[in-house]
Amino acid sequence: MYKASRFSPLTSIIRHTVITLPTPINISTWWNFGSLLGICLASQILSGLILSLHFTAHTDLSFYVVIQSFGDVYYNWWFRALHANGASFFFIGLYLHIARGLYYGSYVFKEVWSIGVVILLLVMASAFLGYVLPWGQMSFWGATVITSLFSALPVVGGDVVVWLWGGFSVDNATLTRFFGLHFVLPFIVAGLVGLHLFFLHDQGSSNPLGVSSDFNKVVFHHYYVLKDLVGACFFIGPLLGLVYFNPWLLGDPENFIEGNPLVTPHHIQPEWYFLFAYAILRAVPNKLGGVVALAAAVLVLFYMPVSPKTSVKGLSFYPWGKMLFFSLIGVFFLLTWAGSKPVEEPYVVISQVLSFLYFSYFALIGPITRIQDKLL
Repeated sequence: MYKASRFSPLTSIIRHTVITLPTPINISTWWNFGSLLGICLASQILSGLILSLHFTAHTDLSFYVVIQSFGDVYYNWWFRALHANGASFFFIGLYLHIARGLYYGSYVFKEVWSIGVVILLLVMASAFLGYVLPWGQMSFWGATVITSLFSALPVVGGDVVVWLWGGFSVDNATLTRFFGLHFVLPFIVAGLVGLHLFFLHDQGSSNPLGVSSDFNKVVFHHYYVLKDLVGACFFIGPLLGLVYFNPWLLGDPENFIEGNPLVTPHHIQPEWYFLFAYAILRAVPNKLGGVVALAAAVLVLFYMPVSPKTSVKGLSFYPWGKMLFFSLIGVFFLLTWAGSKPVEEPYVVISQVLSFLYFSYFALIGPITRIQDKLL
């Protein structure tokens, strides 16, 4: 006789996701960042919803509404600081999550990795759109510079820019549509995160050794739930410390000045988490070439699932691969530093050398690990 389940379909899905999910017994702290990113996404959506209740998307009002809300709306300063610094911590988690995937070969799960890269692109787009909303000097000029890049597209570039602006310059129509997109994109990201988890749980997590762990797994709860909670405490602690003690440390002072199309800031630069891509953009003298390099800096991640395969997943047993990987980490930090500098010598040449090294990793990592396979 058929026996009815004690759990509803929704309860069964949740139970399988966070309680009975079979998980490799040897995954390390580097696997904590998936859950931490989920916490960051939830925090950004909730704080953003609250901030949107006191925001007016208008070029004559946005800047003053943001400033006035600090004093007139209870705890608005706290939610705004949490939202701004939460974005920085979100990107810290994203970059560490991607670095872990590159090192341990998580890109062999093609669906999981590809959806993850799409999530990265949408989060980057949402962060850029959100940075424009306060309508400070860096917001206005950042929007002008980045949207103008589309004019480099052959034939349709000019029309695309006018369509993005909603006119012939960055103005009220631009701000309105940026606000609408910034509001919608996080919910699309949340949906893709669900799809990301679906494929991850279908294919199973990787592990530090890069070997099959089908016969050595434990249930997710309580082993990894407790581990994720500890990781969340260590992640949220510094975030709250920044919110309470130095909330504008990672911001740009120029953004406390209202956006003025007649006064160009001395040095236009994006938020720190975009500086590596900004350095790559500036490294190419040709405008179209710079745009292609900028896009390739992130889109190159789509190449990893189809890169040459190795006999052991990940770089744990490949010394040359490890050296190349940690060189990439150093190049990433140096590109971030170079992107914060003015467009002048020697920073342009440094950016060009670092950009070449950045793309070299993705071209060389496959052949180098294959050579080591043959030697062993």
